[in-house]
Amino acid sequence: MLLTLTTTHRPATDLGHLLVKHPDRVQSFDLPAGAAHVFYPEADEARCTAALLVEVDPLKLGGGRKNRAPEGFALGQYVNDRPYAASSLLSSALAKVFRSALRGESRDRPELAASAIPLAVRVPVLRCRGGADLAVRIFAPLGWTVTADPIPLDETFPEWGDSRYVDLTLTGTLRLADALNHLYVLLPVLDDAKHYWVAPDEVDKLLRAGAGWLAGHPERGLITRRYLAHRRALAGEAMARLTELRLADEPPADDSIEPATGEVVAVEDVRRASLAVRRREAVLAALRDSGASRVLDLGCGGGALLTALVADRRFTEVVGVDVSDRSLGLAARRLRLDRLPERQRDRIRLRQSALTYRDDRLRGYDAAVLMEVVEHLDPPRLPALEDAVFGHARPGTVVVTTPNVEYNVRYEGLGPDRFRHADHRFEWTRAEFAAWVERVAAAHGYTAVLGGVGDDDPEVGTPTQMAVLTRADRDERADRRDRNDSDDRKEATNR
Repeated sequence: MLLTLTTTHRPATDLGHLLVKHPDRVQSFDLPAGAAHVFYPEADEARCTAALLVEVDPLKLGGGRKNRAPEGFALGQYVNDRPYAASSLLSSALAKVFRSALRGESRDRPELAASAIPLAVRVPVLRCRGGADLAVRIFAPLGWTVTADPIPLDETFPEWGDSRYVDLTLTGTLRLADALNHLYVLLPVLDDAKHYWVAPDEVDKLLRAGAGWLAGHPERGLITRRYLAHRRALAGEAMARLTELRLADEPPADDSIEPATGEVVAVEDVRRASLAVRRREAVLAALRDSGASRVLDLGCGGGALLTALVADRRFTEVVGVDVSDRSLGLAARRLRLDRLPERQRDRIRLRQSALTYRDDRLRGYDAAVLMEVVEHLDPPRLPALEDAVFGHARPGTVVVTTPNVEYNVRYEGLGPDRFRHADHRFEWTRAEFAAWVERVAAAHGYTAVLGGVGDDDPEVGTPTQMAVLTRADRDERADRRDRNDSDDRKEATNR
């Protein structure tokens, strides 16, 4: 089985640095079912092609499968299309041979590894259960231009029709890591078969390779079922986790509904400019500016913000709080708490608690975040949240984000009478949010700064509203600390 990967990025031979495979050499790798070879049919400044050739040994592949005839006859495990048609065997080879490229890592070309480059992928023989149309439905939403030509059963007998195989070509401008992860997941999906036993850890593999694209894919249900070999329990767990990720990272109105500007936006640009990502970055920047080291993520959901907080070592203690035990379980899996070193794991706490009740465990923290949380409460419950967070827990800084309902007219299919998410109980105008922030700050001894996240429309503002509330006595203590530090420095200088 064969896969070729071509780029016209200049210099095109940088592809060798990204794949960590030198264009002037043929390299071979042992696989459980055979061997893989990497070579370059062409490599110059203008165009470079890397080829991955997988040779399957039917005896190795059939070893240990006693009394099984998967192809419907006694020698099926030895006589089949597996040595020739792309399948999960090719995906396994990709994972072994291009491990660092799949992770988006490049020691020699880190900036290029993070950039979208022109790519063309060809898989000349791919078993595609569902036909060429399915290949288009699977790859096109990811930014690929797809050509899937059915291969005839026998060119000399056209009346026999097409086989179940296609000659697949994908062209697009994407990060190499994204392209490889698409292939790693979707080749066995189109084949609809796995050459190995599908264990529970396959769910983690799927979510890891599908990070950033699978949760919002229109065919995510089909992809999940096929990748997990139609094992209902595993597929159900994966879909639940994908749903949580989609709600946490890519709410429909923020990331899958495009502003009704009439402009064509490249898929990679939409992903890079995701409002969910910009919102997290804005919250992290506010926390850093506050000088906080011990942080509460209130209503943490599946742990999208927690992951970013844990990655920043200036936050010495990170606590995720949610009323849903299931959400906390998703966050734990997302953070991989069971795999973290003890020192790293000690920085993280997950607590089940309702934000409308006082909880002594949440007192004494430097900062707290309410990111896209308040709009999920019924308005009569807001005073209870205000008392529990601002009155009882009283963190030094509170960062609040919430949708700006005025901006909804810029989203196709949304208007003043529709919210961005089915679970939203309300969405505030800018004036309503400012009034709420002002009232809460005055009632509980905080000062507030209002802002926004996302493109600022001159008529309706930014899609996300944001407020940073700082406890007044914290400001006074910080001023005294700064004055004392300044005095100490002066005294040291005089000495």
